[in-house]
Amino acid sequence: MQQEELNKRIDQAVQGDRLALEEVLTEIQDMVFNLSLRMLGTIADAQDAAQEILIKVMTSISTFRKESRFQTWVYRIAVNYLMDVKRSMFAAHPLDFDFYANDLRASYVPDEEEALTGCTREEAARELKLSCTNVMLQCLKPQDRCIYILGTMFHIDSKSAAEILDMTPEAYRQRLSRARKRMASFLSTYCGAVSNGFCQCDKRIPYAVMTHRLEPQNLEYSRLKTLDKRILNEFCDHMEELEEIMDSFDQLPAFRCTMDAKQLLRELVDSEVMKKVQNAKEVA
Repeated sequence: MQQEELNKRIDQAVQGDRLALEEVLTEIQDMVFNLSLRMLGTIADAQDAAQEILIKVMTSISTFRKESRFQTWVYRIAVNYLMDVKRSMFAAHPLDFDFYANDLRASYVPDEEEALTGCTREEAARELKLSCTNVMLQCLKPQDRCIYILGTMFHIDSKSAAEILDMTPEAYRQRLSRARKRMASFLSTYCGAVSNGFCQCDKRIPYAVMTHRLEPQNLEYSRLKTLDKRILNEFCDHMEELEEIMDSFDQLPAFRCTMDAKQLLRELVDSEVMKKVQNAKEVA
């Protein structure tokens, strides 16, 4: 949807047009889900976060003043929520690069083909790669992780990213450069998928199955519908080129949001909470 058409739908949504609000939420739900997935590291946590963020957008859309692009406004809401999430797996069990490196070193056990009942070895390796890459992002501190994701995976220009994160473009570029160097150093040492690192996804499968990090009968990422990256990139301004070469994170697929924005809207409109809000407005 073009920006002019999107702004028109936003105006209609603010005036109470339910269909227009559905269209606005549908327009941003994939972006919100993918950002949540990269920031939180698991599909389940990303689903919960995306729903909370969409509700925040839905209930505060009347405060959007068009002083920036709508997508930038949504990013700011999403980032503020995601950097302060307490109810997620990695909020409760934080990671760092040292811990993850030790885990990779200890992750080899004798191979057992029967452990892969339900999928092929190639499918299991792909699932593990997608999961591992999102988990690896959790080794960065929340703000550095967000900076890395916005710059490396969403290709957001420094001016927009700085506005989202409430910092100067210069500070954003410096933080992005440092985060990229830290991630590149770790990948070059450990990840065999993008360098000569010793960790190979297919060799790590038995350990992942043994520790229940991989369930051959339940490949979560394989069930997700992938999103054409050109669609996701419509939300991003390509106003500058990153100086460093994009690494493996730029090659990760973008996914379609797992929730239905229309259903979410119906549930919210019909909820007791919304009825109380409406009653309060009428009394006021």
